[in-house]
Amino acid sequence: QQQQQQQQQDGLTPAAAGEASLLGEADAAAGKGSGADHLYEVGTFAQVHTILAGDSADSAQLLLLGHRRLKREAVLSPVPLRVGVSHLRDESYVNDDITKATSMELVNTMKDLLNMNPLYGEQFRTLMSLTGSIDLNDLSRLVDAAASLTSADDVTLQGILETLHVPTRAQRVLELLKKEVELCKLQQDIREQVEAKIMKEQRRMILMEQLKSIKRELGLEKDDKASLLAAFQAKWEPKAAAAPEEVRKVVSDELDKLSGLEPVSPEFNVTRTYLEWLTSLPWGVHSKEVFDIQHAQQVLDEDHFGLQDVKARILEFIAVGRLRGSAQGKILCLVGPPGVGKTSIGRSIARTLGRKYYRFSVGGLYDVAEIKGHRRTYVGAMPGKMVQCLKSTGSSNPLVLIDEIDKLGRGHTGDPASALLELLDPEQNSGFMDHYLDVPLDLSKVLFVCTANVLDTIPGPLLDRMEVIRLSGYTSDEKRSIARRYLEPQALTDSGVPADVVGLTDPAMDSLIDEYCRWGGAAAAALPAVMRPQQ
Repeated sequence: QQQQQQQQQDGLTPAAAGEASLLGEADAAAGKGSGADHLYEVGTFAQVHTILAGDSADSAQLLLLGHRRLKREAVLSPVPLRVGVSHLRDESYVNDDITKATSMELVNTMKDLLNMNPLYGEQFRTLMSLTGSIDLNDLSRLVDAAASLTSADDVTLQGILETLHVPTRAQRVLELLKKEVELCKLQQDIREQVEAKIMKEQRRMILMEQLKSIKRELGLEKDDKASLLAAFQAKWEPKAAAAPEEVRKVVSDELDKLSGLEPVSPEFNVTRTYLEWLTSLPWGVHSKEVFDIQHAQQVLDEDHFGLQDVKARILEFIAVGRLRGSAQGKILCLVGPPGVGKTSIGRSIARTLGRKYYRFSVGGLYDVAEIKGHRRTYVGAMPGKMVQCLKSTGSSNPLVLIDEIDKLGRGHTGDPASALLELLDPEQNSGFMDHYLDVPLDLSKVLFVCTANVLDTIPGPLLDRMEVIRLSGYTSDEKRSIARRYLEPQALTDSGVPADVVGLTDPAMDSLIDEYCRWGGAAAAALPAVMRPQQ
């Protein structure tokens, strides 16, 4: 019989419960066969119970109520499709103990299934509202009703529909019901595991929120973001007045930006790190300079032996600074062989002037970002050495010792010597721009001291910005005095040997100086090897 409506059973399985879907011309037009080839041999005589309008004007949804099985015998006409059918009846069987036990097990399994999943209960109630009550003694109807509760595929259900021997059909349906019960148990286990996990996470989250609320009520803790903003405000307020206007505006904008970001956002950590650097710099904080010539002379004599011409030039430098009121504007470059005390002289100058001391070596440096910083768009970006220096010293006018300036490298990332030109130029470093901070940084009050072994490898424009002080080295008498006064006590301390246990005679000291210290510097590396205990 031809139908042009779309079939839907609303939870009732076709064929298994005796409810058939009627196929018609639409299926034949869709290429499912010509004539009756696309139909099964056995189908269901069904009653149209409900018609619901479909999504389009030419479609509908049908709720069909099956009555009995049919078998196609002949095709009466292909268009419209009409077939001759015969009504099938169940084969006779003996209602023995096995059949009764099967029937009871079917009923029990159906109860278990209906209790485990409410959807099956709703489907079964719909079936009962259409067909009325089911006689539990009628095994055929009981089996067909039970089959409607399964989610088996169409081929399996069609096989059950074609099975006319009721006990055999009951055994097959019972197997399907058992599978449904096992699926429901597995579904229930999965649901319990997921719910337990969710409940654990929700419980922890609720407890954490309650803990935060209790701490906030007691004044023990503020909200993470609120406390972070309050900490930045507390760090920034004492420095805001002395900071440039441009820096104040950037900090204010970044604080507003941070307050609108969620802590889980990647931009939150970037902004937080940027604010940490901005608020940690010593805006307007300076060390008080000391221009005491006698104190400078005393410090230089304590730290260094000899080098009278170098000391005299440093004292001149301090005297000029005392007349000017500031020592900035000059860049000293100490040139000499290894071991003559270039680095220690720079430390002594910082101690003499009362400035904080910071040293970094540029030997082999090939990346401009080490001086100018990385841009914040890069992952793991950091500011340059000068910004790190100001944060480390906590002062805007430290003494910065740039070591090994004659060994600057050059790579594909730029020329560090060119970057140092801006850093060491007194006319430019008052508005030094670090790539990470991206705000002007006043380095005009920083005193730069450079060290080098030779001048030949220092670029000309860089050398023109520096005042060269040469350290030619020590004579043998000066080396002996330095060794006795400074190096020998230090070597004994480093070796853990008491001073009265071992000593170095003058001939041994002379041999050490002549054989192991032929360059201009002192024999600082040879003495510890002599002092160490031998087996």
